[in-house]
Amino acid sequence: MTTTQRVRAAMQVASGNMLEMYDFMVFGYYAAAIGRAFFPSDDPYAELMMSFATFGAGFLMRPLGAIILGAYVDRIGRRKGLILTLTLMSIGTLSLTLTPGYAQIGLLAPLLVLSGRLLQGFSAGVELGSTSVYLAEIATPKTRGFVVAFQSASQQVAVVAAAAIGVALTTILPQPTMSAWGWRIPLLIGCLIVPVLFFLRRNLQETEAFAATHAPPKIGEVLKTIVTEWKIILTGVLMVLMTTTSFYVITAYTPSFGTSVLHLASRDSLVVTLCVGLSNFVLLPVFGALSDRIGRRPLLIASTLIAILTAWPAMSWLVSAPSFARLLSVELWLAIIYSAYNGAAVAYLTEIVPPRIRTTGFSLAYSVATCIGGFTPTLCTWLIHMTHDRAMPGAWLSVAALCGLASALIARPYKAQDRTVRT
Repeated sequence: MTTTQRVRAAMQVASGNMLEMYDFMVFGYYAAAIGRAFFPSDDPYAELMMSFATFGAGFLMRPLGAIILGAYVDRIGRRKGLILTLTLMSIGTLSLTLTPGYAQIGLLAPLLVLSGRLLQGFSAGVELGSTSVYLAEIATPKTRGFVVAFQSASQQVAVVAAAAIGVALTTILPQPTMSAWGWRIPLLIGCLIVPVLFFLRRNLQETEAFAATHAPPKIGEVLKTIVTEWKIILTGVLMVLMTTTSFYVITAYTPSFGTSVLHLASRDSLVVTLCVGLSNFVLLPVFGALSDRIGRRPLLIASTLIAILTAWPAMSWLVSAPSFARLLSVELWLAIIYSAYNGAAVAYLTEIVPPRIRTTGFSLAYSVATCIGGFTPTLCTWLIHMTHDRAMPGAWLSVAALCGLASALIARPYKAQDRTVRT
């Protein structure tokens, strides 16, 4: 590919990834309203927990999607796989948008919403892997960190878009209207852009790396290789746990944390999330390019150490006297740490996984980690409720950073010749 073709392809690929994260962000932002619509209860805590549990349930389907769809994509090609995941994702979004509330159809309402989330999770199990692998394979070795960073940068566009729409809606619509049906408007907007994304992705070229594979691996071979290389997959899980945990702390959880825990205005929390998304969008490619210059491991080690040392004190400072300024300061600080780590981690994960199962291996490691990190809003809500310590999100982030540090110390780029000697 020429440079122009690479840039165009990166934008086409990232666009679908943006939609997936947009849907996740909308669900997280309006978790309380969704809980009231589909899981009504006399206890607001129970409503919120049920909503976050449904949000997290989609992550449990990711490993299954990673194995089944990942093996399929490793065989049919990156381009066809990206179109398939977009189709499944769109169906899940549509189900959540159009399902009537519990008051209208009773128990069927939460079951339909849960089914839609499970389908989204199944699709997302390989969406991030397909996107990251596609970007890694069209990049040159000296620009891989920079190019792959656009996978995560596209997610920040989703964060910004969802937060901006939320700010606008809370300004225009009164709170009772937002709780009743206004939260469906952002989801409907997501449905309306689906045809555009299909148009963009259908014109993608297949990557040269896959096209050069004369005999794509069979599903049995893919699964056998995963079992053989289980240490690499486990290392990848530890690596991604830091990414997913920090991402959901500073994005999907922030609106609920700001309003339900810190008792700040809903608009203030959404503005903070908007600023975080803009910051990440700018910084992720910068740190990705830096990882191309100085290497992935130095950046991974430095960012995890900083997170371990500062996440808990920063969160304790915030909850001691909650305010818009303090929430913005802490979230932007954590966003810098996240961008530094993720800018190197995603590209590094594509490099440590065997090429013939790159989509499946990457997706499986990412999905298993997300099964843990994706429950961050649920876990933080539970920890705060049980300990009565509002700074617990900082403690949970420090634990994830320890996992990221361990993976950075043991991970090495995959080299086929090294495996041959060892076996």
